[in-house]
Amino acid sequence: MDRKAAIGDAAIEVIAAQGMRGLTHRAVDRAAGLPAGSTSYYARTRSALLELTAARMIELDQKEVEDPREGSLAEFLGAVVHAAITEGRTRVLARYEFALEATRRPELRAGYDAGGLALRRQCAEVLAAAGSRSPEGDTRVLIGWLDGSIFDALAGTGSRRPPSKDELTAGARAVLTGLGLAGV
Repeated sequence: MDRKAAIGDAAIEVIAAQGMRGLTHRAVDRAAGLPAGSTSYYARTRSALLELTAARMIELDQKEVEDPREGSLAEFLGAVVHAAITEGRTRVLARYEFALEATRRPELRAGYDAGGLALRRQCAEVLAAAGSRSPEGDTRVLIGWLDGSIFDALAGTGSRRPPSKDELTAGARAVLTGLGLAGV
């Protein structure tokens, strides 16, 4: 792994654990196990550190959805949400922090939105290939279910008993059926 990726990963950990206020160059150096000043070498300012971290999150998100899927679309979606609330928990919590920060800092909004829009385009392409007559509209519905399911399982009341992969697959199947895409 290259140094920038290690810094990005450590920054994600810091943000998830301490929130945006806890994100400092020193905290990232400590979390990454790097000598003091290492993070500053790659990201001189806090804004540069935030940009580096956002780029790393987008890179990791892209890798996650590029994996070839096996089984039905509902099974794939259930697995994606389950991965987000289990092994991807830290990155999702950091993303929530970024989303809130981006509402107050326009310089973060563009990068944050670029990552989200790329995932939405991929989703619309998959839904179009599955037979959707309104891929963009169906994407909005599906992303709403995905985001809502993840948020509820991590930060909402559902965190008391997060859903299993089977429950998530059943939820994805119900949404796809509602969109007229049963059996995909």
